[in-house]
This record gives sequence, structure tokens and C-alpha cells, in this order.
Amino acid sequence: MENKRDYYEVLGVDRKADADTIKKAYRKKALQYHPDRNPGDKEAEEKFKEATEAYDVLSDPDKRAKYDQFGHSMGQQGFGGAGGADFGGIDLEEILRRAGFGGFADFSNFGGFGGFGGAAGGSGRRQRRQRRGSDLRIRVKLSLDDIAKGVTKTLRVPTFVECEHCKGTGAKDGVAFATCQHCHGSGQIVTEQYTPFGMQRAASVCPTCGGTGKVVTEQCSYCRGDGVTKRDVEVSFTIPAGAQDGQTFSLRGKGNYPKGGGVPGDLLVVIEEVKHPELIRDGADLIYNLMLDIPTAVLGGAVEVPTISGRARLNIPAGTQPGKVLRLRGKGLPDNENGTVGDELVNIMVYMPEKVNDAQRAAIESLRGTPGIMPGEADRNRIFSKFKHLFE
Repeated sequence: MENKRDYYEVLGVDRKADADTIKKAYRKKALQYHPDRNPGDKEAEEKFKEATEAYDVLSDPDKRAKYDQFGHSMGQQGFGGAGGADFGGIDLEEILRRAGFGGFADFSNFGGFGGFGGAAGGSGRRQRRQRRGSDLRIRVKLSLDDIAKGVTKTLRVPTFVECEHCKGTGAKDGVAFATCQHCHGSGQIVTEQYTPFGMQRAASVCPTCGGTGKVVTEQCSYCRGDGVTKRDVEVSFTIPAGAQDGQTFSLRGKGNYPKGGGVPGDLLVVIEEVKHPELIRDGADLIYNLMLDIPTAVLGGAVEVPTISGRARLNIPAGTQPGKVLRLRGKGLPDNENGTVGDELVNIMVYMPEKVNDAQRAAIESLRGTPGIMPGEADRNRIFSKFKHLFE
């Protein structure tokens, strides 16, 4: 595998950076290194491509999770070839849109689009902005067992899909079109303005044809010209082990198809963690509050505790104090950040009976004042030091 820099290093962000921070970092890099701002500068062009590749991965929750786990070996396709327009099949227009740019047109005031071939550019290539359908969002409930192992789900999702009769165009039989007279088929309106800094060009989507360069002359009777129909679509996807509550996975192209044709939006799968009746999640660790009776806490013994994989036997040392934490190694959840597995932390609680019978009272009373029933000064200081921080 080629020697690539870490994507977080490329954008200059922390590995725990949120989506907004990553977007801002990419926008700064894109504006700094865009080839039309740096004509003939191959180093700037390579940095622009490197930053765009990094953002393509880190802005997608699913790709980012895989990258965090496997690094560059996740199989992400690189940016190959020479020249500013070769992005190895990656949709540069879509990446720029996700970063908050309007697309290629947002860079038009840098010059003639250079190797990216915009509508106002000097390369002669024409870039039409493609319609994009809206995203869908669904919530998927997962148990801790699902999260521990990973799970594959198959759901039926109400979705706007391409009309099969007009192929999503909204035109009768998919052919009832005429060239848009407003943009003359280019799909864009280009304006020029002289400023003290020279000629400024701005390209915008044609309002008449919506960027397609064509207008419908006769509507499809099945979808009434919308180009879409609604139906339940079966979608299968896999949630990797270690998913977090509220984490969002993006299924590219599984969202709504846009009216009038274009590319579908995404299906955003939001994880909703179902609380376990006994275990509490803390990142990759699990916490269980174990209530002991006085004899077991004093004398020790074996108890059973719940884990994510079933019941486990736990030995309680004699003289176990309330607040002590016992650790079951590797009984937690997968940690996608470092590839490890968390632990189960058993928090000891000791139950003090509120009512006792005569025999119990007599047995407890017989211990009053006996040696060892209260700690000595050294043990007292040791015990108090554990709780001193609570009062500071």
C-alpha cells in the first residue's frame, strides 16, 4: 500500500473531532489549495486532492468508523491519475456540496476552473450540477448484545424511487424533452462582472431547467411529471460491533430519488441503544452494581454476576469494603477507536438490614466491642484516604 498520511493529520484535526470541526478544516484547506487559486502549482494541487480524499472518508460516519478501525487498509480508493480533474471515480461535486460549497460554481471567482472544467472555465468541459434527492433518517434500536457482536438488519423503508415509466425524468416515456432556451442546454447561467481585481465569473444553476439543460414538453401520466413514485424498499445493512448510542451510519444512495431525475440522497441510520436491565454502559466498559450481604462481604465467597455473554462466577475476597470495584477483564464491549475490548466493572455495595429478628440482633450484639470489629488507626486512615477527595 502506498505511504499515505493519516487523514486526521492531513486536515489538522483531533481524532475525536466532531463533524462540524472536520468540515471547517476541509473548507479551509480547499480554499487554500484549490488549483484555480494556485495555477501551475502541482504541490498545491496534490494537497487539495489529499485533503479532499481525507474529507470524503472522515465526513462519512460509516467510512470513518472503518478507517478508525483499519486505517488505510480499509480499501478506500485513492485519487489517481494526473491533472486536477482525475479523482479516481470519487464524486468531487458531491464532496464539495457536503462541505457546504455550492459545488464547482463556488470556486468560479478564483478564475476559469482550470482542470476542473466548470461551465465558465477555459478548458471547454461543461459541468452540470446534478439534482440530489433528500436524505432519509431512520432510528434502529440495538441491545447491548447486538452492540457487542455487531448485527445485520433488513428493513422496509418508505422511499421515493425513480418512476419506471419515465426513468425518473417526469417526461412521457422518458423522451418528451426540448432544449432549455434560457441556458441553451448548458444547465447553468454564467454572469460576468468587472471589478478592481479583474473579471469575476459566477455560475449558477439555470432556474428554468434546474440544471438539466432540458425542459419537459409532455408529462408522464404515471407520476404526473414528478419522476418519482413512493414504495417500501427493502434495505439490508450491517452495524459493526461497538456502535455508540446516537451514532449515525450513512448508506449512500439509499435515500429519496429527486423529482425530475438526478441521484438519490442517503439513508441515515441512527443508533438507539436499548438500556440493559442490569448492566450500565460506560464507553467500552460495562458497570454492574453488586449488592452483598454482610456475611459475604466479611467472610468472602463466590457469587454470580450478569455479563453481556451470560452469567459469570466472581470470587469476593474476605473483608471487601463497600465502594470497592472488581474488574472482569474483556467482558465489556469492542472499542472501535483502538481495537480493544473493554471490561466489566463490578461495583460493590453492602446491604445493611433495616430490621432484624431477635436471633440476628443477638448475633450482631455479640460482636460489639470485639477485637477487629472496628479498624485500628492505620486502617482507619487508609480507609478515610480513599474518600477524602469526595469532600475536597
